[in-house]
Amino acid sequence: MKGHSSLRKSPATPLGAAASRFGDGRRMRIGLLGGSFNPAHEGHIQLARKALVSLRLDQVWLMVSPGNPLKSRKGMAPFSQRLETARALADGRRIIAMDIEQKLGQRYTVRTVAMLRQRFPHCRFIWLMGSDGLAQFSRWRSWRRLAQMVPIAVLPRPGSIIPALKGRASSVLRRYRHDGRAASLLLEKRNGPGWTFLSAPQNDISSTALRQKGQFRPSVDQE
Repeated sequence: MKGHSSLRKSPATPLGAAASRFGDGRRMRIGLLGGSFNPAHEGHIQLARKALVSLRLDQVWLMVSPGNPLKSRKGMAPFSQRLETARALADGRRIIAMDIEQKLGQRYTVRTVAMLRQRFPHCRFIWLMGSDGLAQFSRWRSWRRLAQMVPIAVLPRPGSIIPALKGRASSVLRRYRHDGRAASLLLEKRNGPGWTFLSAPQNDISSTALRQKGQFRPSVDQE
């Protein structure tokens, strides 16, 4: 693609294979929920639904990572299997399972977000994460730059709220925190960082627990 000459016009439809590569001219408020989804579970969907309402979003994209640099490959299901678990829970309309990072050839969130902003210039994006993600956010590649590029909404996860709020990233970004009651206004900001902590019921379900209980058995990863 050169510039935006190849952008397609499909303002209200989910991404197809072509749009995943080239982008389009839709005008939407979109929450980005990235992760390994090994497997996807109801906790992910509860988070997505909460974000849709609290942030007045049009869609939430479940962006299945081709490989999280901070996680071991041991016990990691193949990408296709993880994507299928996300698709099985998503409704395909407001909550959509995405293979966009694999198609873009990216594993680092900061690069993915930069490409999405270029390919979907009329969209307003917000990054969604659990408090366990915020607790280790300072380990992410170029995390300060990412916080400048896109607003962030954090939702509570059991056992990680205090570590998240006392962590390095939270401390560095403390002055940019917004009241959760006005969280939807974060998508109106044009420049500079902004983040919020949304109140929500805590669901203790986890991908790790599902694997340990034998409720999800990864295939042999040959990808």
